[in-house]
Amino acid sequence: MTLADRLDGALRHLAEMRTDLSPPVLGAVRDSLNQRRAEAAMTSDTIGVEVEQREVPASPGLTVRIYRGGPPPSPAMIYCHSGAFVLGNLDTDHLQCIEYARRGRCTVISVNYRLAPEDPFPAALDDAAAVLDWAAQSSAELGIDAGALAVAGSSAGGALAARLAARAAAGAAPPVVFQMLHQPVLDDRPTPSKEEFTTTPGFDTDAVRWMWRHYLEGAPASAEAAPGRAGDLAGLPAALITCSELDPLRDEAIDYALRLMWAGVTTELHVFPGTCHGFDSMVPEWDVSERLFDIQGAALRRAFLR
Repeated sequence: MTLADRLDGALRHLAEMRTDLSPPVLGAVRDSLNQRRAEAAMTSDTIGVEVEQREVPASPGLTVRIYRGGPPPSPAMIYCHSGAFVLGNLDTDHLQCIEYARRGRCTVISVNYRLAPEDPFPAALDDAAAVLDWAAQSSAELGIDAGALAVAGSSAGGALAARLAARAAAGAAPPVVFQMLHQPVLDDRPTPSKEEFTTTPGFDTDAVRWMWRHYLEGAPASAEAAPGRAGDLAGLPAALITCSELDPLRDEAIDYALRLMWAGVTTELHVFPGTCHGFDSMVPEWDVSERLFDIQGAALRRAFLR
């Protein structure tokens, strides 16, 4: 059976799509993605969600986009966008942030973190951590509940969110009650799915290799960069992990979810059959994407009720 045969029929038109992160074309790939997502953001339905953009006072140049889906003081989620550590901005997952705010009845604070290779690890993580600190310290001004903070991220943003959750559990960051990781980047080491999915749409093995080269810039990987390398996951906040069947990142997501469960962490895991990396961005109105948003919204509501 070919890869195209394994893709759900709603995604087969994407079978030949590739993400090339090699240096000669990275700038053009960035420009193309930014233009597409900016156009989509301009036409997004924000009914029921207030949206504003701010700069983080203690971090000049660091901006966030705030989505308010519930009355103050509302629970809040720090969100880190997708993009393999090298692509994206506040428009990248604009649609998803609207859905999370609306369905989770919460405030979403999306982080415009610095990108590699210009700013390699730990710049993106430092930015995400600065926003979590700011949100907790400025909760009254922001109209959020500092006792009901969550972290979330998609793809590379999932690595940042997972690390924030680990720091919070260790007392090195403000406490968080929940982590929501979608198709997360968690481990730089080989897996069967990385070996198998060398020509998958959305993301493939070559893109994974370039991602880690750009992000680490020759430095050795650690649990700070690749959360799957952490030895002990006990005490981490409850988690929702969602991933795609036909994705080189699939196995590290499943492995992390299992390890969380084995460590006694309340964890919900969903693997969406016949899907590829980024399906919710490429076909957001598809019923499977809608089901993903429903699952994520319901998980947020449950987490904030604890």
